[in-house]
Amino acid sequence: MQLGIRLHDVNHALSSEEQTLEKRLEKAREEGFSCVHLALSKCIGQITFDDAALNEGLAAYLTRLFRKNELDLAVLGCYLNLAHPDPQKILEFQSRYYAHLRVASLCRCSMVGTETGAPNAAYKRDENTHSKEALETFIRNLEPVMECAEHYGVAIAIEPVVNHIVYNADRALEVIRSIGSRNLRIIFDPVNLLGPENVDQKDAVLQDAMEKLCDHIAMVHLKDYIRKPDQLISVAAGTGEMDYREILRFLKARKPYIQATLENTTNENAVSSRRLLEQIYQAV
Repeated sequence: MQLGIRLHDVNHALSSEEQTLEKRLEKAREEGFSCVHLALSKCIGQITFDDAALNEGLAAYLTRLFRKNELDLAVLGCYLNLAHPDPQKILEFQSRYYAHLRVASLCRCSMVGTETGAPNAAYKRDENTHSKEALETFIRNLEPVMECAEHYGVAIAIEPVVNHIVYNADRALEVIRSIGSRNLRIIFDPVNLLGPENVDQKDAVLQDAMEKLCDHIAMVHLKDYIRKPDQLISVAAGTGEMDYREILRFLKARKPYIQATLENTTNENAVSSRRLLEQIYQAV
């Protein structure tokens, strides 16, 4: 397992001078991480990352910075709602995915990561989010994005989330079978598969996901959670209720050298979270 970090969590809440892409990358390397999850708009200020901004020069700049800091760009994030009810928005979002795929290919980044949205403009779970119609809409709008991914030789990695259209392993498999592309992969985020309705069965939920999605998992997100009334709050690994032993045992046995990025860390706990996971990984 190669441990990385979500880059916009690095130097979070420090001065604007410390929140530049360059400073964040330097700090991530100093903290002992080997790769990052990059969301451009959250790491480079004062730029609107529309299609025009996602150009070849940007790709060369990113490549040079990552090489300088000896870090891998594990995934380029593009979390736009492909089930949005406005057809014009869908066309805009698809175009943005095409641009991210082009930049990823030029940066030798193997995947563009995304979630699966909700059938409303607010990108919030509603009574239709888990419906068959919502799933069909997402698949239909994903299809041209997958064609572009195949053209550039980059994966689209979807992330199942309990509050989104693809909310469990079975729904993820439905998408995989419907799309039929080897360039469609899975980001496995254990905490995102949990909610108040299933957290008491978390061992069974996560075991089911690991068994069914094993062949398709290309990357992992690692964080923790604490319970609040009617919701789970995401926090840094080791600061909540998660037991990582079975997850890390699975990764060690079935996913050697997989890249796994920490999420929801702070400046104070990123290194301790990394060390905790490394210790458990060595022990399992």
